[in-house]
Amino acid sequence: MGTETSPTGALAGSIASLDHDDLPRDVLTLAKHCVLDTLGAAIAGASEPVVRRTWHSVSGEAAEGACTVLGAGRNAGGATAALINGAAAHALDYDDMQMTGMGGHPSAPLLPAVLAAAEEAGAHGRELLTAFVAGFEAECRVGLAVSPGHYARGFHTTATVGTFGAAAGTARLLGLDAEHTEQALGIAALSASGLKAMFGTMGKPLQTGRAASSGLLAARLAAAGVTVAADALFCPQGFAATQTDRADPDAVRAPFGSPWHILQVLFKGHASCYGTHASIDAIGLLRSNDKLTAEQVDTIEIFVPSQQLAVCAIPRPATGLEGKFSLTYTTALSLLHGASLDQGLFTDEAVRDQRVTAITERMRVTADDRLPALGSHVVVRLRDGRTLAAEVDRGVPAWSQEPAEQEDRLHTKFRALVEPVLGAGAAGTLVELVGHLEDLDDIRALTKELT
Repeated sequence: MGTETSPTGALAGSIASLDHDDLPRDVLTLAKHCVLDTLGAAIAGASEPVVRRTWHSVSGEAAEGACTVLGAGRNAGGATAALINGAAAHALDYDDMQMTGMGGHPSAPLLPAVLAAAEEAGAHGRELLTAFVAGFEAECRVGLAVSPGHYARGFHTTATVGTFGAAAGTARLLGLDAEHTEQALGIAALSASGLKAMFGTMGKPLQTGRAASSGLLAARLAAAGVTVAADALFCPQGFAATQTDRADPDAVRAPFGSPWHILQVLFKGHASCYGTHASIDAIGLLRSNDKLTAEQVDTIEIFVPSQQLAVCAIPRPATGLEGKFSLTYTTALSLLHGASLDQGLFTDEAVRDQRVTAITERMRVTADDRLPALGSHVVVRLRDGRTLAAEVDRGVPAWSQEPAEQEDRLHTKFRALVEPVLGAGAAGTLVELVGHLEDLDDIRALTKELT
């Protein structure tokens, strides 16, 4: 009688056996949306101080390699490229989200790892997409397995769970079998780290870049024959035992496709923590429907789930990075500027704008756990005695029948991020290449357009 496969082994089997032909059309479409959105965020984020300073710190030791370093104008080895590009992808906090599974930002640590591995191998676009989906689904299953205790303890899921996604995606890209993929996940467990205490600092994107680099290295080491403890996710004193109060091994046993977690991916319309978006958009509704202006406002009360108070409720941000994690600051920006809040509104100078400060001083944030996890209820009391209110839930995808419904919005966002850096022609070429990614014989036809 055979021994039952361990939970980590079962997950490794799902990763290793995933084939491009297994992927439904909607899954492939959303994978391409994730790739495009992440590339846009990374290209725009490559000039951020944390990315430039990290590159300056490692470039002297980085051997010239085959992998594109965004914004650097040169190539590097895979681990270095994954580090820099992973930090760039998360630097603006404008990258995608997946809350029902991973509970974080799945693509920022994942895509830079599989893209570097694909560049080194000259992989086909189909192989990149398959590896990306394998990593995405693995991330979400690991995230579910350690939720909610892992995040509640103070771990930054994007960096911790993202390391496993990067390892899983790279292992699939390298064609590792289930046994070696399990070892890759085990090696990833050695360096899966990241702290919520870093929110609002350069440490947040930096630990995302480290997740990308560590995951790539984990898969390479496994391919080279490095071995670690079996079932590293759930063995005694393993990852789950040390980083959550209660783990669910069955979450990683669930076969890919039951469900496809990528179908619940969310894309940002504002360059701030996703927890602020419902409040931003609630004010946007009042601006459009009730012609609300800042001059009319007496007080504003923002109701959000209590979890958001520990994530994005910095009352008086002192830096642009802190502003991304302030419900009051972002809501005040929405009242003043409306539309999409881009990176230009999240600078150290912008957070000192007296018009914004005057509004935030008349705001209060209150916990209400009756609201959805990514929901907000905003009540505005006007100087003439009237009260306006709006409620928004940003925890649901922006499409209903098929993912293509959101493509215009994603293309507009991508062009706004990329055109100032690479120009309109290059931005258009990238949109076209990613849209037909499965047809590329060599992924380097895409990456040569990225710098």
